[in-house]
Amino acid sequence: MSEAAFTPRVFSGIQPSGNLHLGNYLGALKRFAEAQDRGVETLYCMVDLHAVTVWQEPADLRRATRELAAGFIASGLDPARSILFNQSQVAEHSQLAWVFNCVARMGWMQRMTQFKDKAGKNAQNASLGLFAYPALMAADILVYHGTHVPVGEDQKQHIELSRDIAAKFNHDYGVEFFPLPEPVIEGAATRVMSLRDGTRKMSKSDPSDMSRINLTDDAETIARKIRKAKTDPEPLPSEAEGLEDRPEARNLVNIYAALADMSVEQVMAEAGGQPFSVFKPRLADLAVDRLTPISIEMKRLMHDEAEIDRILADGAGRARAIAAPILRRTYDIMGMVSAPGG
Repeated sequence: MSEAAFTPRVFSGIQPSGNLHLGNYLGALKRFAEAQDRGVETLYCMVDLHAVTVWQEPADLRRATRELAAGFIASGLDPARSILFNQSQVAEHSQLAWVFNCVARMGWMQRMTQFKDKAGKNAQNASLGLFAYPALMAADILVYHGTHVPVGEDQKQHIELSRDIAAKFNHDYGVEFFPLPEPVIEGAATRVMSLRDGTRKMSKSDPSDMSRINLTDDAETIARKIRKAKTDPEPLPSEAEGLEDRPEARNLVNIYAALADMSVEQVMAEAGGQPFSVFKPRLADLAVDRLTPISIEMKRLMHDEAEIDRILADGAGRARAIAAPILRRTYDIMGMVSAPGG
C-alpha cells in the first residue's frame, strides 16, 4: 500500500478532564462537528487512558468522560455520522502503543516539551505513562490509519513524533503500511485566551471562574462574564493589525469571529472604532445565542447516562472494526504468530 492510497480519515481525541469551556468548544468541538459535512470519515475519542497518566478520582473520571461525550453531541456531533467512543473500550490502542514504545527512541521522548512542562522539576516522580504519552497518542491515530488530526498548536510536536514513528516502522520493515498523519490547525480561535488575562490560555485550572465561559454556564452567567471581561480603555481599532499589542481586545474579537463564523477582518469591518461598551453587549448576545442551547442539551444528556454509555459502546464497536485488522496486519509484518484465521 503506497502512502497515496490511504483513505482520508480524521481522528482526534480530548482528555476527559471535566469543566468544558469556550476554548474547548471553539478550538475543538465546533470544528469536529463541522468536519462531518466534508465527506471524510471521522473518529473522535475521549482519551481516558491519557487522563490516567496523572492521578484521577475514579468517580470524577467516569463523570468527566460522560460529560465530554455530552459536550461532543450537544456541539453538533452526530454519533451516527461520526464514530464517538472512549479510548479504554478499544484495546487495540494500548496494544499498538506497546509496539510504538519499541519503535520510538528515548531521545525523541526526552525532547517532548509537554512532558517537561507537566513533569516540571519533579520528572523523576512523574509516571512512566506520562513520559510514554506520545507513543500512545501515535497509536491512537495510526491504529485507524488516521491521515488528518485536528489539534491545538501545543500538540503539533506530538503529531510530528507520530510521523517519525510511522516513518521508522515503515523503514524498518520495508513497508509503506502506516500513513504520515497531518496536523490540522485552523480557525480564528484555535487558542482562546483568558477573559481576565489575554496573554494566558483559557483554562479550567484557573482559580477564577470569571476567566472562562463554561459550556454548562447559563445565559445570565455567560453575559455577565463577557461584560466583566478585561479590556483596555481604547475603542476597537479600524483594522486587524491594530490588535497586535492589545491581547484582551484581540481575544474578544477572535471569540466573536469564531462564534459568528467570520474572519477577524470581517469583524473589524463591522465593529472597528466601536467602544467596548457597544462591542461587549454584541458579543454577549452572540455568545448566549450560540452557547445556551449547548448548555441545555448537555444537561439533558447528562440526565440519561445509560444512553451516553450506549452511544460510547456502539462507537467502540465500530472503532474496533477498523482498528483490529490494522493491528493484526501490524503483528503479521513484525513476525508475530497468530491463530489460524485470526
